[in-house]
Amino acid sequence: MGNEKKIKFTYFLGVDVSRDKLDFALIKDSKQILHSVIENEKSSITFFLKSLKEFDRFTYRKCLVCMEDTGFYCNHLTDCLNKHHMLFVKENALKIKRALGVQRGKTDKADALRIAQYGQRHQDDLYFKKNRRPVIFKLAGLCSLRNRLGLLHNSIKIPLNEQRHFIKKSAARQDGKLCEGTLKAINEDLRVIEKEIDQTIRTDERLSHLMKIIQSVPQIGPVTAMHIIISTNEFKDINTAKKFACYSGVAPFPNESGTMRRKMRISHIANKKMKALLHICALGAIRNITEIREYYQRKTILEGKPKMSVINAVRFKLILRVFTCVNHNRQYSLEYKSSNLSSHH
Repeated sequence: MGNEKKIKFTYFLGVDVSRDKLDFALIKDSKQILHSVIENEKSSITFFLKSLKEFDRFTYRKCLVCMEDTGFYCNHLTDCLNKHHMLFVKENALKIKRALGVQRGKTDKADALRIAQYGQRHQDDLYFKKNRRPVIFKLAGLCSLRNRLGLLHNSIKIPLNEQRHFIKKSAARQDGKLCEGTLKAINEDLRVIEKEIDQTIRTDERLSHLMKIIQSVPQIGPVTAMHIIISTNEFKDINTAKKFACYSGVAPFPNESGTMRRKMRISHIANKKMKALLHICALGAIRNITEIREYYQRKTILEGKPKMSVINAVRFKLILRVFTCVNHNRQYSLEYKSSNLSSHH
């Protein structure tokens, strides 16, 4: 679903999504005409959507559904909405909260109404994302599972390594042996997941092609490439370097008020995982790519710019290279140097 055609919506359906239930608030002409609570499962959702037809001149096409993005808890609802060809948006919870101003009190019923009101007020500015292919859903799930196992592994391994310097050696050895089986099992599960991720990518022509293009950019590895594909929905939802820089917390924004002028700052509203991966790539580029290293040294040593500001500029350079290659449908080469290495302040 795209924004090619502007639709004049008559009904606005706000949904407060939780694990077990869904709170719906339906408004028309700025007045709430329905509040309903149902179980978060497909049969209940389907029955509810069909019941909306009872309202005067209600059509699925003229109803905008708005919900907070609560991850996989939204899956049953979005599947049913797609099946009924209903337009919907999943918005960041903080964005909705700030857009509606000061709110007193909080209930699921009130939240559903506020989400519906948000959809009505901002209907002309909302972006309807393209549907993900099933293989992207699968890849996103595998990556999420791998990240959770990785965090679990580190939550055990790192304290074991750090405590060795502060406890008796015999106690440290004992703790290591007690956790040995757990760490071994986690590593084995990670290996199986990595194999499944690799298989998923290799058997899909589009994914395999995009991975080769993105990884052709020096210092962009397979994990970063995969997260870029997932977060941009194969570059369908985010198709420019500037939009992706904003999404990943790399783009600086003005910080001004009246006569006060401060240095531009990066917004904290971002995909922190993506930002961290790009940070690692940027550090690798500074170490291993000659022109990036020279750029970093010139900006930090000769011009005295803050190191983190320059590292952020390097992150943006890498993003530019990735999107240039993808948009031109070709792997990275030095031919892109003149257009991609322009200074970024």
